[in-house]
Amino acid sequence: MENTVAQTYVMPRIGEKAPEFTAVTTQGTINFPADYKGSWVILFSHPADFTPVCTSEFMTFATMEKQFNEANTKLVGLSVDGLYSHIAWLRTIKEKIEYKGMKDVEVTFPLIEDITMEVASKYGMIQPGESNTKAVRAVFVIDPKGIIRTIIYYPLSMGRNFAELYRVILALQTADEFNVATPADWMPGDDVIVPTAGSCGVAKQRMESKDEMHCYDWFFCTKKLDKETVLKKVLKK
Repeated sequence: MENTVAQTYVMPRIGEKAPEFTAVTTQGTINFPADYKGSWVILFSHPADFTPVCTSEFMTFATMEKQFNEANTKLVGLSVDGLYSHIAWLRTIKEKIEYKGMKDVEVTFPLIEDITMEVASKYGMIQPGESNTKAVRAVFVIDPKGIIRTIIYYPLSMGRNFAELYRVILALQTADEFNVATPADWMPGDDVIVPTAGSCGVAKQRMESKDEMHCYDWFFCTKKLDKETVLKKVLKK
């Protein structure tokens, strides 16, 4: 009799290529991340269908899907439940659940069937400290080149902050488009941080500069980047 060894995976990290997989979803089979080349993606997991926190999250994601799409961002959900459970749960959400003014909510983005937990394992979504059989509320933000740019984990008991997830998308794209960094609590229209000076001479020039750059010290300089400029570059209208 052959000995079988369970496959183990190293949890992916920021800056690495997103692990590849093919999966059945509520919107058909997907090849990830190949099918999403050229788009940003939020790949997120939830613990189980027919649970209240997850229901509130899916209604919020579905309601905000257009907003994310305008920022060239696709949504892909996952849980370790089966496809028919997914379909029944999403139908229940649309037909029966009204929450915070959201009603008749139809989830049109794909929800992955992951009964074998293969995808959840590849992405480190199963956290033994929380559960050996349910995926925690993981969020992976993946850029158009298939590179992981942000990873956020929430415990089973806490729903996600969706305004923050949207802010993450805008901040990442702003950093890429304008070669800047975004400070604490940044929102479009706030000042952005310019790259640190690479030499004393450059630092001195910055400190003496009369342009719109403001230096608090040689290592901490900001400049204005108006909201309209940011959104015009990031959002598809």
